[in-house]
Amino acid sequence: MKKKLALLLASSLMLGLTACGGGGEAQTTAATEATAQATEATGGEETEATEAEQADGGMDALIEAAKAEGELTVYGSCEEEYLSAACKNFEELYGIKTKFQRLSTSEVYTKISEEAGKPSADVWFGGTTDPYNEAVADGLLMEYEAANGVNLISEDYKDPTNCWYGIYKGILGFMVNTEELERLNLEAPKTWDDLTKEEYKGLIMLSNPNTAGTAKLVINTMIQMRGHDEAMEYFKKLDQNINQYTKSGSGPSKMVGPGECVIGIGFLHDGIYQILQGYDNIELIVPEDGTSFEVGATAIFNGCAHPNAAKLWIEYALSPECVDHAKEAGSYQFLVLSNATQPEEATRFGLDMNNTIDYDFEDAKANSAQYVEDFFAALGSSADSADSNRFKTE
Repeated sequence: MKKKLALLLASSLMLGLTACGGGGEAQTTAATEATAQATEATGGEETEATEAEQADGGMDALIEAAKAEGELTVYGSCEEEYLSAACKNFEELYGIKTKFQRLSTSEVYTKISEEAGKPSADVWFGGTTDPYNEAVADGLLMEYEAANGVNLISEDYKDPTNCWYGIYKGILGFMVNTEELERLNLEAPKTWDDLTKEEYKGLIMLSNPNTAGTAKLVINTMIQMRGHDEAMEYFKKLDQNINQYTKSGSGPSKMVGPGECVIGIGFLHDGIYQILQGYDNIELIVPEDGTSFEVGATAIFNGCAHPNAAKLWIEYALSPECVDHAKEAGSYQFLVLSNATQPEEATRFGLDMNNTIDYDFEDAKANSAQYVEDFFAALGSSADSADSNRFKTE
């Protein structure tokens, strides 16, 4: 296994120099050394100590090449506290100047699409994979065979072409303000159909599918559960009860505790964060009629300025050195690495994956953009046409 890791790291380093361009003498030397070490590792019978040294040598070569580039820019679609902590830790570990910007997944996809192969960042970190898959389809993400990818608990948590890797997963559901429901003498919704009841008019928030991958996942989930046409009819009914479509996927969760909305649709780990901030009036609901889950991912942008630092980031993101710190930064998703420590909070609040559908990632990859267009077309033709002021972009 250690031989394979050394080979993977060395070959990945060489690929990085050709795929993204520009390497410099230091990177070329490091890549040559890594290749030599990996080649040596394939011959003869070595001791465990020798194999470990060769594996370390492959990683050392990648680290030195990344340090020679000296910088990394990260676009993050997870919560900013986790993004900041992950970037700070990476910089401290490797001495590579690390800049970051928090953008929702759809914002990142739009931005790198417009930059047409000359991205202003090197890597993408966090956020649900539907926009990642759109980026894969458009050739905007780089293929990279990560050595630490062997730690994924299933092949389901990576792109088949190695363009993105999963780091966590989270369940889609409802967060409700129990105090407001009691004041209004209403029961909490238990199913997706419940959300369309007239009694919830003006009480619900969902994110904006033009800016948030969370909303794209909701659209894809309903289509996969109900079929396209029935799903569009469902969204017309649901729209009658939506007070606001927030910019970010976590936006509704932040509105529930203070009572700015009574029911928020989103990822339940965002609700856990709010509860642990002191909002004990929030109840988390996994829909009884089924739901889906996100895979939070990380990836390298094609044409990036710092390919070796980007590859080192991927190895870092797929390690306990990164993901085990998520809960310290208020992120309580289920982790998808076999060598990571699951946040106890994710199970303490009764969350599990038993009621999730077999999500069709390939359909989402091929059709998400069209489904979003269909969503807005459906709302535009509803009896009470969607007020554009409800769709927040800031």
